[in-house]
Amino acid sequence: MRKLPVDALQPGMVVARAIYNADGQVLLNKDVTLKPSYLIRLRELGIPAVYIRDEEAGDLEIEDVVNEKTRLQAVKAVRDLFGSQQEGERGQAPLLADYARLERVVNSLLEDLLDRKELMLNLTDIRALDDYTFAHSVNVCILAMVTGLTLHYTRSALLHLGVGALLHDIGKTCIPLHILNKPGRLTVEEYELVCRHAQCGFDILRLQKEVSLVSARVALEHHERFNGSGYPRGLKGEEIHEFARITGVVDVYDALTADRVYRRAYPPYEAYEMLAGAGNFTHDYRIIKAFLLNVAAYPAGTMVELNNGEVGVVTGTSRGHSHQPRVRLLYHADGKPYTVPSSLDLTVDLDHFVCRVLPPEAVPPAGGEGSVAGVGREGREVL
Repeated sequence: MRKLPVDALQPGMVVARAIYNADGQVLLNKDVTLKPSYLIRLRELGIPAVYIRDEEAGDLEIEDVVNEKTRLQAVKAVRDLFGSQQEGERGQAPLLADYARLERVVNSLLEDLLDRKELMLNLTDIRALDDYTFAHSVNVCILAMVTGLTLHYTRSALLHLGVGALLHDIGKTCIPLHILNKPGRLTVEEYELVCRHAQCGFDILRLQKEVSLVSARVALEHHERFNGSGYPRGLKGEEIHEFARITGVVDVYDALTADRVYRRAYPPYEAYEMLAGAGNFTHDYRIIKAFLLNVAAYPAGTMVELNNGEVGVVTGTSRGHSHQPRVRLLYHADGKPYTVPSSLDLTVDLDHFVCRVLPPEAVPPAGGEGSVAGVGREGREVL
């Protein structure tokens, strides 16, 4: 399967992974064949991309570091918490009436991560623009705990980190929605108001007796920067709690790789390089290094060109070898397709390396309208 931006989708393509909203409802089910009306609805819902089946990618399935059910339950729990504040009540500190539910969510995410420790971060979740905050909170929690595992944290420390990361943006309930969702550039006054979410989040969490101080400090300090350029207090280096330094790193990565109302997502390899270049400047390099050990610069399903001119699809990446994926070759350097399947493992074949990532739309999926492998089943489409 491959991930394609909505503008590159065509009728007849077949959905490879279901798309859900923040309530856990299916927006578009796996194995559904796309129709013109679905493409229109996807754009209306602000869905940026879809995983589709592709004959050239063969039987490639991309496994997430947490299972789909666990992720959906987590997103819904965050959505319910944030949504408990009605528009007219924004700015008041919400009570975490069901903290036990949030704790169960973090435990479930951690259990999945412990069961799948060998997996690299290959999959980017598909989120509607309106659901960004909820899905982002869950992703940051997952990425923070992945980093904590790499740093050999105890289970207790991982849970405190996970709670803090899951709730790092709770202070955004204090910010008017029209500012959070503004597609254009923020005014100075609007930006200053948005910056208050860190202090507001800390104030909210300190009212909750179940939330530890270190978890609350994640909300307060996740926008502090290693060189002192962050907010709200301009802390430097190890003045920033390590949990907040971790959350700050993964918060940036997830924000960069997600479509926003004001810009398109950066490809993972660009986000990888941007973070790697920020080490011991805006972020702690030790933490960046621990995080990036788990990140595939070229996620499975990415179309790449090698240094010899051959084109292929990434099928996987071994942990610790972020820039050396396994590649299924599709086209020779002269553009002719491979007739016999051939693959390269760039950790072994050191004469080859990725020199270019091809835009998803540059190599159209094999098959035309109605001829994509895997005929879609009807009856469970929800769009």
